[in-house]
Amino acid sequence: MPRHTKIVATLGPASSDAAVLERMVHAGIDVVRMNFSHGSAEDHVARANTIREASARVRRPVGILADLQGPKIRVGKFAEGRVTLHKDAAFILDARCALGDAGRVGLDYKDLPRDVKPGDTLLLDDGRLKLVVEHVQGHEIHTVVRVGGELSNNKGINRQGGGLTAPALTAKDMEDIRTAARIGVDFLAVSFPKSAADMYMARQLMRAAGGEALLIAKIERTEAVANLAEILEASDGIMVARGDLAVEVGDAAVPALQKRMIRAARERNKLTITATQMMESMIASPVPTRAEVSDVANAVLDGTDAVMLSAETASGQYPVEVVEAMSRVCLEAEKSAEVTLDREVLDQVFTRIDQSIAMAAIWTAYHLKVKAIASLTQTGSTALWMSRLNSGVPIYALTPEAATRNQMTLYREVFPLLMSQHHNDRDVLLWEAESLLLDQGVVTRGDLIVLTIGEPIGATGGTNTLKIVRVGDHPAPQGCEAGAA
Repeated sequence: MPRHTKIVATLGPASSDAAVLERMVHAGIDVVRMNFSHGSAEDHVARANTIREASARVRRPVGILADLQGPKIRVGKFAEGRVTLHKDAAFILDARCALGDAGRVGLDYKDLPRDVKPGDTLLLDDGRLKLVVEHVQGHEIHTVVRVGGELSNNKGINRQGGGLTAPALTAKDMEDIRTAARIGVDFLAVSFPKSAADMYMARQLMRAAGGEALLIAKIERTEAVANLAEILEASDGIMVARGDLAVEVGDAAVPALQKRMIRAARERNKLTITATQMMESMIASPVPTRAEVSDVANAVLDGTDAVMLSAETASGQYPVEVVEAMSRVCLEAEKSAEVTLDREVLDQVFTRIDQSIAMAAIWTAYHLKVKAIASLTQTGSTALWMSRLNSGVPIYALTPEAATRNQMTLYREVFPLLMSQHHNDRDVLLWEAESLLLDQGVVTRGDLIVLTIGEPIGATGGTNTLKIVRVGDHPAPQGCEAGAA
């Protein structure tokens, strides 16, 4: 069985070389994440071209995810590059400070003094340092160090419990959305959204710029957890961004939130990516820790569409090996995933014909133990609905649209194939779909498969036909050469 869970890998200095990236595609990456926190527009365009070229050479579809920086609230720079903060020492966060020292540091978010009050806890550098606000005086936040340590340039700041008013989309993000649309990225990840309004604005900006990317909301604020239902409604998927989320809500709360968020997204036919420190030790080690193996496996068992690598592939020493390791773990976890299809389908309410066909296809495929499901689709929606329920049967989504194929690289259990649509004869298209699966080695003659298609051919949302086929049992339609794909 092919691997059902998808792998997202972050591009960086360790993986930008074309040869290394090609090896990573061979190893199993499905989507490449481009971190827009670093680099210019020209850099992003060049990297996207490298990704597309590697995908073409390997002859395997690879999606591109643009990850916006968002309002990352950071300290400024220090005169010496870093300082050491000692427990119980006084320390000032000064919105007007140019270069910091052991007593104070500047802020890139100048409104922070208006967002905090005495008694608030500020967590720096992903929670490694803890400051408690004593009082605010104009542009200065006077704090006491409760947990000290080394603090270097541009480290992040979170307020424990959330509540900072920084907007989700900065001026830089808006410009980056235009760049992402020009590149033609497949997914846009929005950092630090607090409500549905943030996602609607990002979508409007993307569409106005001519982009068709699917919108992924990164859940990393306390407010986003509270507004999860409305954010899901406004998005195509979510990223369980466990780094900043853990700092805001507490690390112990994250595992249960991860399960809740993945379940809520699947119930609403949305995508999920589980991210942050999944195989962190492999930045410097050729093998993962046992805890990391369990973490990845549990995300797979939770039903996530994809697991994500960040620094492991961006700056780590083993970018290819970490992809191979993650792939092995996903495959093994999928073997033990519980199939509860009967109960899940019976709990569904169908309001559309195409959705009903999708549910009927996976029900039939599971109970007949077919080799594969083949979904002929324009937009990918039928394949998405099928992938929300675990049937254990791989779904091959055949589409004439290159953009649709690339977006389906993130769908769990879905394997997108590009299929030319020469004509509008349903029987010919079904025969060509069967031939394509044979040529790809997905099926052999005698295998049972389930096919779905819509009429009129090419209409969006028109899936209305399900057909059960034994491969090779019927002759080619008139005008088709036997064995052609």
